[in-house]
Amino acid sequence: MPEPGRGPLSGFRIGVTAARKVEEQVALLERRGADVVWAPALSLEPNHVDEASLRAATDDVLARPVDIFLATTGIGLKAWFAAAESWGTLDRLLEHLGRAEILARGPKSVGALRRRGLRELWAPESEAFDDVLAHLRGRDLTGRRIVVQEHGQSLSMAAHALRRRGAEVTTVTVYRVESAEDPGPVFHLVDEIAERTVHAVTFTAAPAVAALMEAAGSTGRREEVIGAFQADVLASCVGPVTAAAFEMWGVPSIYPDRSRLVAMVKQLETELPSRSDGLSLDVAGHTLLVHADEVLVDGAEVRLSPAPLAVLHALLVNPGHVVSRRDLLAALPSGTAGSEHAVEMAVARLRAAVGTRIVQTVVKRGYRLAVTA
Repeated sequence: MPEPGRGPLSGFRIGVTAARKVEEQVALLERRGADVVWAPALSLEPNHVDEASLRAATDDVLARPVDIFLATTGIGLKAWFAAAESWGTLDRLLEHLGRAEILARGPKSVGALRRRGLRELWAPESEAFDDVLAHLRGRDLTGRRIVVQEHGQSLSMAAHALRRRGAEVTTVTVYRVESAEDPGPVFHLVDEIAERTVHAVTFTAAPAVAALMEAAGSTGRREEVIGAFQADVLASCVGPVTAAAFEMWGVPSIYPDRSRLVAMVKQLETELPSRSDGLSLDVAGHTLLVHADEVLVDGAEVRLSPAPLAVLHALLVNPGHVVSRRDLLAALPSGTAGSEHAVEMAVARLRAAVGTRIVQTVVKRGYRLAVTA
């Protein structure tokens, strides 16, 4: 349990990948007692606008009538409208888009539209772009001209899907989100995730997920990072759009009902302690309690080095079920010799610390915790 007066996140180490509004997020976490590791996954100036390309795309939009306009981000719309204003074409652009059926991804894009006098006809409660596309399913799009405002990452696949249904699609790339100028902190965070020395990592933008996984791949630790997120390290996202970026990797994540920074931190405030507090088991006649990296057997603290601790955490993912030597080997920290002998040594050290009967060998299959039925 957190020490009295130190906050609900005391004892937890949390990685932060945000580049924008990072001071606010770090302050919120530290005020609750967390130890924060900041590793900006994206550029500190994330919204790189290629003005020449944007102007060419705008001219293309204005060249012919638009049937449907898909607005995806508030910041992208603001940047587009500001650029059009500087070119003297804003009024023409607003009038042109105003004749179209406007679908908006979420409240921020709705706000940006309404500030310029445009009105959306529909927006999903989920704030997910996939739901915008789902809204168009079943409709005959043959010959319909659809303009898609991209949101920092390419929506070319969505555009291709709409074209297959007969639509004429124009994408407007307002800005591109780029990776951090200095990748060092992200590489360090990748190591911490793989070695399970952080308990959670926060993400406030889908491109940050992509940037982290790209960094993990370039260092050869992607599988370790995915395994850590699947077992021990909590992926905390600001909303469903960011969380969706993890789906392709098979990584579970959490996000609050409202896509807001404070709501994300408050969710962590309850989620992390509740996960740790629940790891109390009757094992081989003993009470095993695990809170973060603290291990107690019958109330007595047991100190474990990284390798046996990693084995214990892997066995705790599904208590009582067999975990193969191969899976335990994947769970071991980097720097550990890559053989099943390393697993046997880690298990031997774990048994020496917590008791030989707590960890059972299942012949030709692996190991399990001797959980009392």
